[in-house]
Amino acid sequence: MRSAFDKLISWTGLALAAVLLVAGGLLTWANTFIGDQVHDQFALQDIVMPEGEAIASLPKADADVLKQYAGSPLDSGPEAQAFADHYILAHMNAASEELGGEVMSYSEVSGQARALGAALAENPNPTQAEQDEAAAWAGLKQTMLDGNTLRGLLLYGYAFATMGTIAGIAAIFSFVGAGILLALFALGIWHAKRVEKTAPAGARAVTA
Repeated sequence: MRSAFDKLISWTGLALAAVLLVAGGLLTWANTFIGDQVHDQFALQDIVMPEGEAIASLPKADADVLKQYAGSPLDSGPEAQAFADHYILAHMNAASEELGGEVMSYSEVSGQARALGAALAENPNPTQAEQDEAAAWAGLKQTMLDGNTLRGLLLYGYAFATMGTIAGIAAIFSFVGAGILLALFALGIWHAKRVEKTAPAGARAVTA
């Protein structure tokens, strides 16, 4: 009975090891595929991470994040996230603060631009200052729209790159788990045979 139990557990472990090997292979494929796609798509954008004066003009917290990637091609998820959240967003915040006196979202800037545009359209004799103000807000609106669009694309890429990294880590755990189960399978079969050899003759006869 002990030998049969050992064999049952061992073969069950072997089946689980096979499942983990298949899962590890699929996860490895996912990691490689996502990594290649993210790299190729970012490389097509031909973006170089900012350096020198481009970083020095940013807030210290943003500059500190970007320094580690200074001058390198943007071709990975972490670089995309840094460029989106610490370069593009920093410039968007600075532009809105300079014109509006505070950091503003795209919806706030867009609302102000629409209001000034409508007021300008209803005024038959706008002053130059009013025209300039409306033009400035319209320009900021376009800047915010472009910035948010690029940030969104970069952060989508960063999200997929993170998923690829997670798949790679999961693949490693799957292969390690499969290795452990294979070792336990071999140990279980060895132990089952050992029990059969050491069992009394009567017990072997009953088992047979």
